[in-house]
Amino acid sequence: MSKFEAVENAVKDAKLVAFDGCHKIYVAMDSHSAKQLKGNGYTVLKDDPITMLKAVIKWYKESCGLRFVQGMSHNDVNPNLGFVDLIPQFERDEDDEENEEDDDEDDELETLE
Repeated sequence: MSKFEAVENAVKDAKLVAFDGCHKIYVAMDSHSAKQLKGNGYTVLKDDPITMLKAVIKWYKESCGLRFVQGMSHNDVNPNLGFVDLIPQFERDEDDEENEEDDDEDDELETLE
């Protein structure tokens, strides 16, 4: 299962995707959420699902370690219930572990020099 499978499914019905430039990535699932993200200084992209998915993947890979991707829907009763983790914060996968191992090897080589 791909880390981005939930994102891929969500962007099929999304209004837009948004990025704060650091670690917060949102998939707006309704017009109210889309309007809210547009008004809060996020970089937003409203396009076809494939283009939005590619943007989310790019933003995710460029983000700091606090990164996450959430689906966002308006909820009048409890706004917090409108957020759904698509990729939870601190999610790790094999690529992250391989990059960390490469970094460790580089550190060991620098120590030997």
